[in-house]
Amino acid sequence: MKTPITLSMPKKHCSLLFCLLFIFVNAGCDRGGEPSSSSAQPSQPAKAYEGTIIALGNSLTAGLGVAEEEAYPAVLEEKLQQSGYNWQVINAGISGETSSGALSRINWIIAQQPDIVILETGANDGMRGLPIRVIRENIRQVVHLLKEADIEVVLAGMQMLQNLGPDYTKQFAAVYPGVAEEQGVILIPFFLKQVAGTPSLNLPDFIHPTPEGHRIVAHTVYPFVVKAILARNSSQSKPTKGASLLLTSYEKTVALYLR
Repeated sequence: MKTPITLSMPKKHCSLLFCLLFIFVNAGCDRGGEPSSSSAQPSQPAKAYEGTIIALGNSLTAGLGVAEEEAYPAVLEEKLQQSGYNWQVINAGISGETSSGALSRINWIIAQQPDIVILETGANDGMRGLPIRVIRENIRQVVHLLKEADIEVVLAGMQMLQNLGPDYTKQFAAVYPGVAEEQGVILIPFFLKQVAGTPSLNLPDFIHPTPEGHRIVAHTVYPFVVKAILARNSSQSKPTKGASLLLTSYEKTVALYLR
């Protein structure tokens, strides 16, 4: 049990404090107990959503160089809402994060209890030339832990710069379809489709999308997220094994009664 906090005051100030308190109470009574205008305002209820999507990634998800509402997660949520899918999309991107960083905070992501996670990671690993086996294992573990927590996963496929050599870039690109097939999750073949390599759709660093680039990314991601939403809704509408057995027993009882 916590010890109550008490504040002591010198005795010579007590009488002065009592007088001031008496005046304050009387002044309040003269106003007839009318509530203040601020307290009279009703609080706005929080908006209810059908489900929650967390966009987990690095600066490509965080929206480095653009406003938060211009980054692809915000654009995606708007597109879903316009299409009748009342789902929220939370931007959990961290600039500079590697696949090891994503793995280190996956338990926090799971604790938020999302329905779907869009996993975009590995680009910073590739740009640093980290071993492919390390990247693959990190992504595999992240996906595995999300699936264990009954979370739908949409894995964003990435490609690497050609200056790292053909062998490395080929092996890097193969990580994503390999993990998606092994773990049985939805794969976006290439997250930056129609954006990568187009100067007008990227910031001066030629790496991070402009607002228009983010709109294209959201358009690319959208159908795969809808597929995940439909899969999620379908899995939640299915009766459990115990419920199915109970229903079967009930049907048999009714059948015998009707004979």
